[in-house]
Amino acid sequence: MAKCDICGKGVSFGIKVSHSHRRSNRTWKANIKKVRAVVNGNTKSVNVCTRCLRSGKVTRAV
Repeated sequence: MAKCDICGKGVSFGIKVSHSHRRSNRTWKANIKKVRAVVNGNTKSVNVCTRCLRSGKVTRAV
């Protein structure tokens, strides 16, 4: 799976618990988007999570 190139957020693992309390493994996937962004003055395609996009850590290329 992809990771955010800015903050490093990726897949998280945990346990799903049903109503009858049976437990099984599950994953939470980060909301990763591939965007064209300005990195060191150059336009580059990077994988970025939506949290970094909303918070302004990434400047998108026009």
